Amino acid sequence: MSDVPKQIEQRYKEMLLSRTPLERLRMASRMYDSGKKLVISGIRDGRHPLTASQLRGQVFLRMYGGDFTVEERERIIHRIPNMELDADR
Repeated sequence: MSDVPKQIEQRYKEMLLSRTPLERLRMASRMYDSGKKLVISGIRDGRHPLTASQLRGQVFLRMYGGDFTVEERERIIHRIPNMELDADR
C-alpha cells in the first residue's frame, strides 16, 4: 500500500538510478548514520547514564532485537565484546 502517486514513485526511482552506485551507497550510509544517531538519542533521553557497553547493547536491541528470540539475543549480547544490557533490561 502506498499513498504516493505512481508518477512520483517513478520520478523518484529515476532520480535514484541516475546516481552512480557509489553515490547510492554513500546516501544509504548517511541515512543509516542518521538513523543510528536518532536511536541513540532516543535511548539516552530521560534515562540514567549508560556505559559505552550498555549503550551498544541497547542500540543492538532497538535496531535488531525484534529479529531474534530472547535466547538468541542473550547469546549474541554475551558473545560480542564490550556489549551488555543495563540493569533496567
